[in-house]
Amino acid sequence: MAVTQRGRFLLPLLAGLLALAGCAGSAAAPLDAAAPPSTAAPAVPRTTTTPAPAPVPELPGGGHVLFPGRTMVALYGHPGAPALGVLGEQGVDGAVERARRLAAQYAPHTAEPVVPAFEIIATVASSAPGADGDYSAGSAPEDLVPWVDAAAAAGMYVVLDLQPGRSDFLTQARRYTDLLRRPNVGLALDPEWRLRPGQKHRVQVGSVDAAEVNDVSSWLADLTREARLPQKLLMLHQFQPQMIRDREQLITERDELSVLLHADGFGTRAEKMNTWERLHQGAPPGVTWGWKNFYDEDRPLFAPVETLAVGPARPVFVSYQ
Repeated sequence: MAVTQRGRFLLPLLAGLLALAGCAGSAAAPLDAAAPPSTAAPAVPRTTTTPAPAPVPELPGGGHVLFPGRTMVALYGHPGAPALGVLGEQGVDGAVERARRLAAQYAPHTAEPVVPAFEIIATVASSAPGADGDYSAGSAPEDLVPWVDAAAAAGMYVVLDLQPGRSDFLTQARRYTDLLRRPNVGLALDPEWRLRPGQKHRVQVGSVDAAEVNDVSSWLADLTREARLPQKLLMLHQFQPQMIRDREQLITERDELSVLLHADGFGTRAEKMNTWERLHQGAPPGVTWGWKNFYDEDRPLFAPVETLAVGPARPVFVSYQ
């Protein structure tokens, strides 16, 4: 729209008036004038609270250190396989009750709590190489969960036993990481079934180097610490000195673990005691001791009071096969 003559006159006039108003406003509020005092509350610094870590769970029988302080009595075997040990002669509920009855036989002979236990063969030595060629058949971890759950509910300890064939112990142990994160689950290594190249089960007795055992103990100790678990059992089966080569080099100083040498010899009393005494010769410091009773092969079977009295070191873990 066209601007009229009157519009041409009024526009400059209005612009001048607005400029004068701006100057007056500036004079009324100089830049260096003191600001009125604030009535707002002072700011409170924000803080963050780190939650306290969860308490370390206790072991069956109480406390956080395995030994001394308790004696464990275990059924040994594989679920559903009676030929592999007494644990497999009944279902899980029957095995819990049987382990409790067996542990009760030891209670009158020690002032310590007697904790029933399962020693479950998690990987079973095989006469055939299998698809992966390692002569070892591994249980799926989920198949063992009902046994571990039932043991936990009954206040029992569980040891997962490895028979690795031509695999190695650490590779097999890692398969059961989730189960080993539980406070009532430990680990056993059975060198009898650790084959070297060219060997076969029941043709040669297997063996393991201390270095391979130390790899497992380092991994298991780290897992125990990171998961904030109570002390965990690492059990080493042995009935001949050569089954653990360089045994004096075993690392036993990690506080997260109790390293236990488990004597697996069977036969007459004299034969069992000869194995027991021979294994004590040159044993590394800091280990505890375990003993196995064989229902069919021992002649005769050691009674509970006799088992605990074998000396020079009292067995703190006794298993039955």
